[in-house]
Amino acid sequence: MNSPSADAPLSLREIEAIARTAVDDGRMERAAAARIGRRLGDPAVLGAVAEAAHEAKLRWRGAIVTVSRNVFLPLTNLCRDRCTYCTFAKSPGDPGAKTYTLGEVREISRAARSAGCIEALFCLGDKPELAFASYREWLAAQGYPSTAAYLVEACRVAVSEGMLPHTNAGLLTQEQMAALRPWNASMGLMLETTSERLMAKGGAHHAAPDKQPSLRLRMHHEAGELRIPFTTGMLLGIGETADERVDTLFAIRALADHYGHVQEAILQPFHPKADTKMRDRATPVEDDVVGWVALARLVLGPGVSVQAPPNLATLTGDRLLDRLLRAGADDFGGVSPLSIDFINPEAPWPKLDALRRRTEAAGQMLRERLPVYPEQLARSELFDPAMRERCLALADADGYARARERAGASEVAA
Repeated sequence: MNSPSADAPLSLREIEAIARTAVDDGRMERAAAARIGRRLGDPAVLGAVAEAAHEAKLRWRGAIVTVSRNVFLPLTNLCRDRCTYCTFAKSPGDPGAKTYTLGEVREISRAARSAGCIEALFCLGDKPELAFASYREWLAAQGYPSTAAYLVEACRVAVSEGMLPHTNAGLLTQEQMAALRPWNASMGLMLETTSERLMAKGGAHHAAPDKQPSLRLRMHHEAGELRIPFTTGMLLGIGETADERVDTLFAIRALADHYGHVQEAILQPFHPKADTKMRDRATPVEDDVVGWVALARLVLGPGVSVQAPPNLATLTGDRLLDRLLRAGADDFGGVSPLSIDFINPEAPWPKLDALRRRTEAAGQMLRERLPVYPEQLARSELFDPAMRERCLALADADGYARARERAGASEVAA
């Protein structure tokens, strides 16, 4: 009798057994993940995977969900890329186009510190100096050869005000990351997808040269070589297939296994925005988001946190957030009492007290963290020594954030 094809649909019993093995072994194999990924639309399969992912999360990472109290600093929203789902990117002269001065960075950092924030999230457009002559001239007049060089100084300013920067500036060279490393607690770049198809005409990334998967993977590798605590992630719903999602998750796992620098993976569902080419594309349904968060938990294993942005999960009420808390998610990312989510301005941050109540209702505990996780903070080789000292000054004995009001200015000064 012929054995079943590797592509044949798995039975529910087989899926339950694979998920149980993943919980016990701390990882799931690619072929099994691909076959399960194609079946996540089946409610019974979804339930089995989510249940296993929740058990894995509790076993591997405890009944703790983390969050970072931050301020969002979009140093410039000028960007040379034109992703078909994005409203953040601007050109000079567009309404809302803005580049922050160092004085504004200082003022915002100071206000954030007073509000109890620890993380300064620098998120900005990709290499605008390559596209806009007026911006190049402005940078030169300030004495900076590139946005990356200006960003280094902005991070220094934030550090001098007692903040811990986390930078996501799009594609950076290894030399640029090395210059930023002493002034950042962690850095990041959403891998988004490994799908080359989406670079083709009509795809979400056709007009975005910096979204080339090979280039983004190269930056992840170079961050690993530099030993930088790193955040990555996957977008859900921009045109990728289930198999491409699995490929993306396994690319992240390979990076984490090889370098040990990947601290978290964000699972970010697409939400359509007015005035974009993808405005009519539907957002992924709740089951889709829950299923892929759960599968990510089982694929990525104990060493990588799985983040579910709470402002995107609560756009349609609290139900999705509650489900994600029972499907393997163990982090909410940054939540700001001061600033909006400039990437997703339609999605307001939930209040930290509300997140705490929802987490406790799910039988877990919310803990505030630094821009770097306790597991990475314990590894001195991942930091410039002075930056690690700044992080330790703001951490409790377990490596989580201690209350900001108990941290004196001298403890974190540049």
